[in-house]
Formats: sequence, structure tokens, C-alpha cells
Amino acid sequence: MSAAYQAAASTEEATQQTEGAVARTIEQQTAKLPSDIFLWAAAGSIGVSLILQLTGNKEKSHFVGQWVAPFLLLGVYNKIVKVAGSDRATS
Repeated sequence: MSAAYQAAASTEEATQQTEGAVARTIEQQTAKLPSDIFLWAAAGSIGVSLILQLTGNKEKSHFVGQWVAPFLLLGVYNKIVKVAGSDRATS
């Protein structure tokens, strides 16, 4: 398969799979945030969870500790949006 054919097929596929206005707006806004914000938020929630655990607030500690994974997933989403964008056809 030639490179030109692959590029044309990729553009055609991207045109058929465009994002809606809401997703596009969310991605435009989240792409403005530095990726390390999410890493620091995850590290902060680990720290707060540890402090709560050590002070005997076990339920609150578990609640805050569960924030780590969503922060890291949002960081991955942010990075993907910055690298790939939502609509390859429009970039």
C-alpha cells in the first residue's frame, strides 16, 4: 500500500468519525492545561489520603485515595488530546 493511499484512507476515515461540538469544546479547553497538573493532583490526593489515614479518618482517607486513578486518567486523556486531537481531518 502506498503512502499516498494510506494518507487518503486515513483522511477519509477521520472525516467519517468526527466529534460532536461538546466533545470538541471540552478537548479544546482541556488541551490548554499543562499535563503535569493531573500528576500533581494525583500526588496531592495520595498525600491527603495518607494524612487522613494517619489521623484516624479512615473513611475520608479511602474517599480521597480513590481520586488518584481519575486524575491520572484525565492526565492521559489530556496528553492524547494534545498529541492526536479530536478530529484529525480538521487539524
